[in-house]
Amino acid sequence: MNEFPKLTTKRLILDQIKPDDIPDIVTYAGNIKIVENTRTMPHPYFDEDAIAWMNMANEGFKNKDHYIFAIRIKATRNFIGGIGLSLTVSNNRAELGYWLAEPFWNQGFTTEAVNAILKFGFSTLNLNKITAEYLSTNTASGKVMIKNGMTKEGELKNHDIKRGHSVADNAYVSLIQYRILKSEYKSSM
Repeated sequence: MNEFPKLTTKRLILDQIKPDDIPDIVTYAGNIKIVENTRTMPHPYFDEDAIAWMNMANEGFKNKDHYIFAIRIKATRNFIGGIGLSLTVSNNRAELGYWLAEPFWNQGFTTEAVNAILKFGFSTLNLNKITAEYLSTNTASGKVMIKNGMTKEGELKNHDIKRGHSVADNAYVSLIQYRILKSEYKSSM
């Protein structure tokens, strides 16, 4: 695969992050509600953060170990979030991650984007397993995983320290981990 893939669904396009997306990325990712529901989103969020994310996506595609897509509304091509797979090539698996701008929550867009990424991971990348983790406080993310046929594997108690806090703050967060195997994905189709 030499060109960045473009995935389409009924309402969405998943494609390469572009420099023109930076203002929307900064606006949407700068929302404290996004930060509260994600593991690694910095706050405040600056142009430099968006540029670093875009560069990481481009480098990951070049190295074939990260496939990070912009989520866009098909009708307008407007940027509304990000989704991607971080591969562990030696074990033929990937970790799924995603975020969606708050104005687009509760409309099924994340479920639709995850479905497209799972298909890409299993059909195009020929992965054996895809995992995903969400903060235990973000149950909406867990519902997205369940709707896409993923199975709960476990809870990682006090696994991460929430961004912006030091170890002394004891701001630990627990993660809930889900998975789907290629065989499970095929049987659910």
